[in-house]
Amino acid sequence: MRRTDDFDYTLPPELIAQVPTADRGSSRLLVLDGDRRVDARFADLPEWVRPGDLFVLNDTRVMKARLFGHKPTGGQVECLVERVITPVEAWVHFRSSHAPKAGSEVLFDDGAVLRVLGREGDLYHVRLEGGPSSLLDWMEASGELPLPPYIERHPDEQDEQRYQTVYAREPGAIAAPTAGLHFDEAMLERLCARGVEFATLTLHVGAGTFQPVRAEFVKDHAMHAEWYQIPPETVEAVARTRARGGRVTAVGTTSLRALEGAAAEGELRAGVGETRLFITPGYRFRVVDRLFTNFHLPRSTLLMLVSAFAGMEAIRTAYRHAIAARYRFFSYGDAMLMDCRTPEVP
Repeated sequence: MRRTDDFDYTLPPELIAQVPTADRGSSRLLVLDGDRRVDARFADLPEWVRPGDLFVLNDTRVMKARLFGHKPTGGQVECLVERVITPVEAWVHFRSSHAPKAGSEVLFDDGAVLRVLGREGDLYHVRLEGGPSSLLDWMEASGELPLPPYIERHPDEQDEQRYQTVYAREPGAIAAPTAGLHFDEAMLERLCARGVEFATLTLHVGAGTFQPVRAEFVKDHAMHAEWYQIPPETVEAVARTRARGGRVTAVGTTSLRALEGAAAEGELRAGVGETRLFITPGYRFRVVDRLFTNFHLPRSTLLMLVSAFAGMEAIRTAYRHAIAARYRFFSYGDAMLMDCRTPEVP
């Protein structure tokens, strides 16, 4: 039985990247090639692909989801929009001295009002009243980009560009699919020239991606849900790749979760859904052959996912190596490329 402690490690704080690299393509790349570890550069990525491979990209766009308001009594309230469910309704996180109650209001200096309709766990159901006619318009005009909690600064103009992928299209995430932050148009063109095909999907990343697993045993963790959409064209691209003997590469754990979640019944299906898929060692991957990803937080579900994909000991060794070699970690950090290994007995 796996313990959460099995997925812990000590990271020197100075290795947590606080700012992006000078340009998107200048990060380092640690490649797990069978039993080898290769220190490379992201610029070398075309050398590690084959004609006929498929890269699947998550085209979600990060919303300016953090807003600052106050109660009618004057108390300060921080609001983080987790998910927009209609043009004027959403699930949000509130941070305040006292939790807002159903029927109460949170006021904002631009005239917007959030009315609290109810609560489920840590999330509040709210409706936008007054101010702009839609939540997305309001956030774009008045909100702040929600940088991850381990980036210890406020967002600036650089983050407006660099905390979005160059192919971001569908607003709805509160965290970037960070593996995609490395790619610029030049790299996409270089990969195309190597014979790589691209497909997209959408998975809106939620705040749960940053939460450590607090249960003693991995099996006792309750996985957060994330919304996804798989277009028919992406299902067709996967089928073509299989038919020609190519490999399906998920760019980021979010793309992988969406693909594997949509294939939970055995066959990849197009459509819209929510996934609570919790991938831990022993999981048998149905769709994804390779994973391009960043380095992940200790005791996190994403570290468990990559351990399931590449093997626990391989990931432990790779992370020890990355720390010793002074790789940069987390959202603005360096990347890894790995192949799927035979599942280990849990």
